Amino acid sequence: MNTYLFTIDKIIMFNKEKTSGGTASGFEEGDNETVIGASVKVDGDFISEGNVLVQGIVNGSLKTTGNLKIEESAKIKANIEAQNAIVHGMVKGNVAIQDNLEIGSSAKIEGDITTKILSIEPGAMLHGHCSVSTGEVKQADELEPASVQKPSGVKKMEA
Repeated sequence: MNTYLFTIDKIIMFNKEKTSGGTASGFEEGDNETVIGASVKVDGDFISEGNVLVQGIVNGSLKTTGNLKIEESAKIKANIEAQNAIVHGMVKGNVAIQDNLEIGSSAKIEGDITTKILSIEPGAMLHGHCSVSTGEVKQADELEPASVQKPSGVKKMEA
């Protein structure tokens, strides 16, 4: 039996490139990640200080001081807070990201978003309000839904 050892000297995450000695945002090489696997369901408040990868189900709240990646198989009904995030799955709840939020083409988000940097791939679904600002990002549970006004004076077009 042969044993092979591979060394990773470059990681590309959050559209930023870094080498193993770099400090760009994203998941750091060698960091311990918390994985909520596809067969795992979390009910309640989930709090972490590291990077979190979600493949399963979370109901309640999800907070991390690190980075968050939500894979396509994930279903989250929770308010979310993280430093950076990549979303490919389903989220029902407010999302407060301190720096960079990337919403992938398979993502479905129903809730209000606050972040400093936002990118949305074509095909992603978003039902809520977005606040993108260089100022301080509010906590997810502090977000109040914005009121939506029905247009007045709009006449129905006739064919």
